[in-house]
Amino acid sequence: MKKNCTTTCRRTNLRCCNEFKFIQEIVEDISNSKLNCTPLFVTRYPVGINSRVKTIISNIESNEAHVIGIYGPGGIGKTTIAKAIFNKTCDRFDGFCYLENFREKSGANDGVIELQETLLFEILRDKNLKVGNKYRGTTMIKERLSVMRILLVLDDVDKWVQIENLLGRCDWFAFGSKIIITTRDKHLGATLGKCFSAYEVKELDQDEALELFSMHAFQSNKPKKDYLELSNQVIQYTKGLPLALVIMGADLCGRSKPEWKSAIDKYERISNKEIQEVLEISYKGLDEIEKDIFLDIACFFKGFSKKYVIDILDSCDLNPIYGIQKLIDKCLISVDQYDKLSMNDFLQQMGKDIVRQESPQLPGERSRLWRYEDVLDVLTENTVCIIFIHFSNGICSVFFFFI
Repeated sequence: MKKNCTTTCRRTNLRCCNEFKFIQEIVEDISNSKLNCTPLFVTRYPVGINSRVKTIISNIESNEAHVIGIYGPGGIGKTTIAKAIFNKTCDRFDGFCYLENFREKSGANDGVIELQETLLFEILRDKNLKVGNKYRGTTMIKERLSVMRILLVLDDVDKWVQIENLLGRCDWFAFGSKIIITTRDKHLGATLGKCFSAYEVKELDQDEALELFSMHAFQSNKPKKDYLELSNQVIQYTKGLPLALVIMGADLCGRSKPEWKSAIDKYERISNKEIQEVLEISYKGLDEIEKDIFLDIACFFKGFSKKYVIDILDSCDLNPIYGIQKLIDKCLISVDQYDKLSMNDFLQQMGKDIVRQESPQLPGERSRLWRYEDVLDVLTENTVCIIFIHFSNGICSVFFFFI
C-alpha cells in the first residue's frame, strides 16, 4: 500500500511538473508574441514624417523590387522614416525584424553572428537557435525563412558586403518579402538591378522646419512672436536638416534673446559638436584621395562648375571624375541644374573645421587656407609659398600651397 502511494505521488508530481512547464511555455510564447508586436518608438515630434512615409509605402506596394534603399546624408531622418514604415507595414508579413546600428554591429567581432541569431529569433521566436559561425548562419536563415513572406529593416548600411555576410544572396526570399535598408550611399544597391529601388530623403521645407524647431525650442508648433525673426535665422542656417533643427531647438529652449543672438553667431562660425559627429561618419568612410577632393570643394570650390573643378583637380592627379561621383553617391555633395557643385552648409563647415584642426593656432601649418586674414598672416611670416593662378572663361582663381 505504501509503495502504491509513493508511485502515485511520483506520477502526480511528474504530471504537475509537465503541466507547469507546458503553461510556462504558453506564457512565454504569448509574452514573446506581444513583445514582437510592440511598435518601435519613432520620434518625439514626427513633423514631416507621415507624408514621406506614405509616399515611400505607396512606392513599395507598387514596386516588385524586394530590396528598398532609403538614402540621404546623416541627420536627414532616414532611421526615423524606416521605423515609421516598419510600424505601419509589419503586420502584413509572416515575420518581421528591425536590425538597428547595422554598420556598427556588423563590423564588430562576432557581430554578424549576433545579427543572424537576432534575425532568426525575431522571426521564429526560438531562443535556442545558435548559428555557430556566419557561414552556417547564412544557410540557416535561407533554409528557415525562404518559405516566409518577411519584412527586414537594416538600419545604417554603408557596404553591400555587410548584407551579403548576413544573408548571402538576396534572391531567395519568398515573393512579396521586402528588405529595407537605410544608407548614406545611393550607389549601394546598383549591382542588384531591378531587384533594388532607391528613394532619396529630402530636407524639410520651410514650414516643416519651423514647426519642428518650434516644438523643441518652445514646445509649440510655432515660435513666440518676439522670437520669430531669430527663429527664421536658425531655419535659414539649418537648410531643413532635421538633426540640426532638433539639436539647436533643444539648445536654445528657455534662453534669452541675447543668448539666442550669441548662439546663432557661434553656430555660423563653429560647427556644433553633436551635428559634426554624425556628419563626419560619411567623411571617415572615404579614402585619402576622396577626402582631399571633399576638403578642396569645401574650402575652395563650392559653387564652381563641375567641369572647371575637374580640370583643376585633374592637374593634381586626384582622379576627380571618379572621386566627385563618389562624393555625390555618398550624399556629401550635389550638382545643381547649372552643373555647379553644391554642398550643405553644415558639411562645408565640417570640412573647414577638419582643416582648421590640423593646426588651430598656426594657419601656416594647415593644408589649405581660404580666409584673407590667414593668408596675409602666413605670407608676412616669410613662409615659402607657391602661388598657382588659373584663368578659365574670364574667371581668375588663385591657390596657395605652403611648404
